Amino acid sequence: MSVVPNVRGLLRSRPLPPARPAPGELLAEAEDLHVRLGAEPVLGGVGVRVRAGEVLALVGPNGAGKSTLLGALAADVPAAEGVVRLHGRPVSGWTPAELALRRAVLPQSAELAFPFTVEEVVRMGRAPHAAPPAKDDLAVAEAMAATEVTGFAGRPFSALSGGERARVALARVLAQRAPLLLLDEPTAALDLRHQEAVLRLCRERARAGDAVVVVLHDLALAAAYAHRVTVLHAGRVAADGPPAEVFTETLLSRVYEHPVEVYDHPRTGALVVGPRRLP
Repeated sequence: MSVVPNVRGLLRSRPLPPARPAPGELLAEAEDLHVRLGAEPVLGGVGVRVRAGEVLALVGPNGAGKSTLLGALAADVPAAEGVVRLHGRPVSGWTPAELALRRAVLPQSAELAFPFTVEEVVRMGRAPHAAPPAKDDLAVAEAMAATEVTGFAGRPFSALSGGERARVALARVLAQRAPLLLLDEPTAALDLRHQEAVLRLCRERARAGDAVVVVLHDLALAAAYAHRVTVLHAGRVAADGPPAEVFTETLLSRVYEHPVEVYDHPRTGALVVGPRRLP
């Protein structure tokens, strides 16, 4: 007996991708969010909103709760109290297949136990879709070109450097074509040129109508590319708003427990943020 009808039935039963969000549409929000890992409180009463067309940077010192908040927005970390909503619905109201069409997640590190090629890893981003092969091929090709990994498409993922793996992992996220991108330290393993390229990609995705939430340690990158920043400190929101309003020397020096300088670039007028160093 042929199994083709059953396969076709499974494909037809897959959920459809959501409609493209309207500019400024609320795609994700956390309200009075509390998260505990074991008995330890990690987030306490956090509120954040993520809108289509913006890059939101989550910044703060180590242990502030940035990755935990990102995981909660992705529905990967459960809330002890409060609520997380995606597209207006509590995350518990979405099936895994529906979530995969609505948000794409880049974890801090990407490890694979099997010898997949670069192209095969990127193609994993198409798994939630029941799309024609040509459409999958185009999405994969565009994602690989955007992250500059096309040249080693046939190489084993395990043979790549840390920076190359990070770019391939980002390509997988882009190939997923979800309207909400959740990126955890996407620039950590990258050189200066590729750090800038990744944040430009974030801006491009926001300009195209997506919402991008990115965890960053580099305050200068956040100041240059984020439309809005949420500063986390000890599991709570210390400030939220445009970088020009939120990034003050007083606030950042207190949160990071280190003197921070904030000034306008003498040539471009752009906001510059960095540690104050003794001569």
